[in-house]
Amino acid sequence: MPETPKPRRSSKKAEQRAESIEQILDAAEHLFSKHGLYGVTLKDVAQRVGVHHTLMNYYFEDKKTLFDAVFARRAVITSELRMKALDEYEAAAGDTPTVEGALHAFLDTDLDLYIQGGESWKNYGALGALVSNTPEWGAELMDKHFDPVVLRLIDLLKKALPECAEEDIFWGYHFVTGALMVTLARTGRIDKLSGGLCKSEDFVAIKQRMARFMAAGFLEICDARARSAKVGTGFAVRTRSNL
Repeated sequence: MPETPKPRRSSKKAEQRAESIEQILDAAEHLFSKHGLYGVTLKDVAQRVGVHHTLMNYYFEDKKTLFDAVFARRAVITSELRMKALDEYEAAAGDTPTVEGALHAFLDTDLDLYIQGGESWKNYGALGALVSNTPEWGAELMDKHFDPVVLRLIDLLKKALPECAEEDIFWGYHFVTGALMVTLARTGRIDKLSGGLCKSEDFVAIKQRMARFMAAGFLEICDARARSAKVGTGFAVRTRSNL
């Protein structure tokens, strides 16, 4: 019988390298989500992993390179899943998409990752909240990783609200993402304010409410502008008729 070939050593090394990198990324994600970029050192990450700090420089050039790798790792997953959900929703809705339907596709898909993905995904959510509120360099990261899926949502909202002013749709998204980031930060503030009735960790309760709440906001700001324009037109007509 022919001898079973032994696994190549290089393959084994590649697996060990990949495993080491994942352990480093997990540890860094946890620390960065709690303390931000500037509150963590490479030595802190090495200590959490349980390796000598010189190993960190073997895999990552510096702390910012490590931070960017941590952020990118899950960004691609959430972006691809949401893009797929938006495409599928548009295909199902045809010519009659709704604001709430589009928001469910965008928000629920993301919230499911935090519901099902355990503490690691929740750490990533908190990290995303930190990054989105850091204008010096955070906006650039958000632009790089999330602009395509956000603009995909915007296009679908325009289709659902053809009479709505474009600026109102962008403002509506601005309010949506603000609420989402506060949610992902899990500050515990709502726990205290509600006396424990609501919990910032309860992503299931958030998922049940967020898209519906935000959809009502979109509809209101769009309807308010339409009502205002109608009142203005009526006033102009009455004024001309009195001349």
